Amino acid sequence: HVQLVESGGGSVQAGGSLNVSCALSTDSVCMAWFRQVPGEEREGVAVIDSASASKNYAASVKGRFTISRDNVKNTVYLEMNSLKPEDTAMYYCAAAEYCSGVTLGKYAKQYWGQGTQVTVS
Repeated sequence: HVQLVESGGGSVQAGGSLNVSCALSTDSVCMAWFRQVPGEEREGVAVIDSASASKNYAASVKGRFTISRDNVKNTVYLEMNSLKPEDTAMYYCAAAEYCSGVTLGKYAKQYWGQGTQVTVS
């Protein structure tokens, strides 16, 4: 049973920074962060692919957010800088066998965390 456990998040004023992390119980090629606001569709924020060493970001966060991973610890991180009120959302960690753009592979088995709230005021 694959488990993803997020930590970090919280509340911050606009312009501030927050970090979130996610520990997986196993390794995974594609690790990603998504976010969702109630009533809206889930949005891919950033993905990191260990096979290609590539990272992809949503246009809305490019230049402000940085995704990284520690393959020894099976942990993925998201460093969020210059936060804006529109970044407020529940942030979810996810993993899959492969990435596709700024999301998980469509036909890949996917694993999701429980989410951690980020609030920017």
